[in-house]
Amino acid sequence: MTLTGLYVPLITPFDATGAVALDALAALAHRVLAAGATGVVALGTTGEPAALTGPERSAVIDTVGRVCRERGAPLIVGADTPDQLDALRDRPEVVAALSLVPPFLRPGEAGVLAHIRYLAAASPVPLVIYHIPYRTGQRLSAAALRDLAAVPGVVGVKYAVGGIDEDTVALMADLPAGFAVLGGDDLFASPLLALGAHGAILSSAHVATDRYAELVGAWRAGDAARARPLGHRLARLSAALFAEPNPTVVKAALHARGVIPTAAVRLPLLSADSDSTAVALAALADC
Repeated sequence: MTLTGLYVPLITPFDATGAVALDALAALAHRVLAAGATGVVALGTTGEPAALTGPERSAVIDTVGRVCRERGAPLIVGADTPDQLDALRDRPEVVAALSLVPPFLRPGEAGVLAHIRYLAAASPVPLVIYHIPYRTGQRLSAAALRDLAAVPGVVGVKYAVGGIDEDTVALMADLPAGFAVLGGDDLFASPLLALGAHGAILSSAHVATDRYAELVGAWRAGDAARARPLGHRLARLSAALFAEPNPTVVKAALHARGVIPTAAVRLPLLSADSDSTAVALAALADC
């Protein structure tokens, strides 16, 4: 299995009482899949999973899983511990778990590899490793990523290193067979796709989903003349959507368009400023 295409890492909408708005979540999942997303991600970092209770996490998986079954769409679920992975057992719509490189401790590349081997052995589904060193504090070389690709049960990486660096070029020049590289830095998704990434997991694709799907498809087809200008426009939109901590501006934009009942986030996040929201909506109008 090689994952390709556009995946939207769903926000978790809240209603006016602060509860998870499951109906709005289901409608949002239907909306992005109908607009061209290949699949969705539940309980990724965009979904504020650390702020959810255990029952809320289960309800989110149930809700999004039901939509994916109805539409025949693949579901990836954020899961970083054996218990969280075990909760994905007997869910045929779940094609993979998105597992973060262990944050804060900076265990070194050997420690990361040992940790991922442990998770992969315990997991009922394949793993996509979320590599985002500017948040975890742990950078992985191209060689270490190739070692990760060789771990049984690891099928890809959500690649978000904050740009296109030497290791990016080295990895993309010699991709391991059967290992999907999915762009995870919205601002740099287009150049990574141009280098040969298989797809992307993009929070920005909550809005203009069809355009981000078009971008992935154009680069996958080698249509640079179509992809390049589209990528420039969408990069401006992504920059606006990430002007404040994700997913605050995304939620504000969705609420402004009547897609979700409130723009609320849970602490430690604070709601987006109205100026940031206005800039994002203006950038969206230009796409």
